[in-house]
Amino acid sequence: MSLSLNELSYRVIGLAIEVHDTFGPGLLEKAYQECLFYKINKAGFYVEKEKPMPLVYEEVYLDCGYRIDLLVENKLVIEVKSVEALNDIHLAQTLTYQKLGNFKLGLLINFNVLKLTDGVKRVINGNIN
Repeated sequence: MSLSLNELSYRVIGLAIEVHDTFGPGLLEKAYQECLFYKINKAGFYVEKEKPMPLVYEEVYLDCGYRIDLLVENKLVIEVKSVEALNDIHLAQTLTYQKLGNFKLGLLINFNVLKLTDGVKRVINGNIN
């Protein structure tokens, strides 16, 4: 599929809403990640789970344990959370993955909310909306 980054992000948000409609808040982060991975894959998108992100320092690739929760179509970073509230460290984590992989768009999704749209943050080149 050849969708724009915005179209892709809206499709993924729709799939996340389907997962949330089924389970609601309260599951572990890993459960939502697995379900969303399944839904994205089933929708026909290329998706990688726990994608390693090396840190490049002075031309040396260092494996520091960074892992993107989900990477869709090699261009959309998805960070899955199930927390009481999103905070700056969650945003920083998403921004780090975007910076390390040179990705323009990330979705920070907190499933531990009553209405999923309240838990979705689009992170664009360091700006959140």
